[in-house]
Amino acid sequence: MKLKSKILLLTVVPLVSATAIITYLGVSQAKALTQQQLALYEQRMIETRKQALKDQVAIAMSAIRPVLDNYILPEEEAKRQVKQILTKLRYNDDGYFFAYTQEGINLVHPTQPEFVGENLLDFQDREGNFLIKNLLIAANSGGGFHRYIWEKPPQMQQEHKLSYVELISRWQWMMGTGLYLDDIYDDLRNTQTKMNENISRSLFTVVGIMVLTVALVILLGLLINLHEHRLADARLKTLIQRFIRLQISERRRFSRELHDGINQLLVSSKFRIEVVSNKLERQADPASIRSDLIKAEEVINQTIQEVRQISHSLRPMLLDDLGLEVALSSLLEQFAERTKIQVTHHFTPNLNQLPEEIEITLYRLTQECLSNIEKHADATKVDIQLYQKEDTLYFECQDNGKGFDPKDKQEGIGLLNMRERLELVEGQWSLSSTESKGTKVKASLPVGIVPGELR
Repeated sequence: MKLKSKILLLTVVPLVSATAIITYLGVSQAKALTQQQLALYEQRMIETRKQALKDQVAIAMSAIRPVLDNYILPEEEAKRQVKQILTKLRYNDDGYFFAYTQEGINLVHPTQPEFVGENLLDFQDREGNFLIKNLLIAANSGGGFHRYIWEKPPQMQQEHKLSYVELISRWQWMMGTGLYLDDIYDDLRNTQTKMNENISRSLFTVVGIMVLTVALVILLGLLINLHEHRLADARLKTLIQRFIRLQISERRRFSRELHDGINQLLVSSKFRIEVVSNKLERQADPASIRSDLIKAEEVINQTIQEVRQISHSLRPMLLDDLGLEVALSSLLEQFAERTKIQVTHHFTPNLNQLPEEIEITLYRLTQECLSNIEKHADATKVDIQLYQKEDTLYFECQDNGKGFDPKDKQEGIGLLNMRERLELVEGQWSLSSTESKGTKVKASLPVGIVPGELR
């Protein structure tokens, strides 16, 4: 996996993970809060229904109170009138009153008159709840509530019902009424459905925002990657152009040296040999012939020196034969001997194990620095340091010359060559100078890479 892909993953994965965790916690808390709200709503509705049942029973008691307090009426007539009043009392669409004896015999049941006179003490709902027994227990305890399942008119479907009962103390009858709870549970289900829909919408919104954010991050990554590729292509194109210019410049210099130096020397040698040949044909004085041969030999020796000098410029033989450290030391010794400038240096060990591209770059960099010092610095001391930290090799060249203000001088061909050579091996270059305090050239080269050849 490429580094850019890893960086993109390091950006997207934490974002997605954090969003997923926050969303999960938010949804969990929302659901928990929803359950709490629904439980509180159910409790409040049940309490409201309980109070309504108490009020309805109180109204029924008020309706039959005149009959109960009238002891002049015969007992059976009073019971008949109470039953009649309770049978006729209705409220809402499905509200009615019922009455039972302590033995569980039904006395009043307006919606299901077939139960009147039946003993329902052992009657159970579908959940096995002995509802009449439990209602009698609640009534005998001074009045109370009980929940069970009963048929709801007019469809007579079984629904949950909450009843409140009290005793008619004159005859110990259990009288009460009840309210069906299906509307409460319908409201709870509807409310829960709406809350779940809100949670789902919020979740989809968060997911949509997350997807949009991830897509935006990926898009930005692709745009940045594309931009970097374009910059890299432009930089590579510029670097290639500089490299070509460097090659052309060196080839032009090499051609000029061949034409102006070696070619002239060879022509001179040829001329001397032709002179000797003519003198031999004329049988001239041997001393004169010998003199011309000595001059021809001198010209040939000079030509050999020129060839060696050009060969050394192209690729120092010491660099191939004895390595970078010896080549640099020899270069510094020759510079000190020629210019009478004091040179000190310190080289890191194992310089001869560097790639060829790094070796030639360091050698040319040192050559260029020494050439600039000799031509422009008026220095008496030069110090060169070459050391390594981890995978980077550092070069420093410090002189005590007259220096200059970098802002006042344009970058010459020598400095440009330094920069371009370092760029070809992905190195970095810097120059600092102060008037009357000398100049310092610094460079850093990554030694873990093996770029294209540089000669």
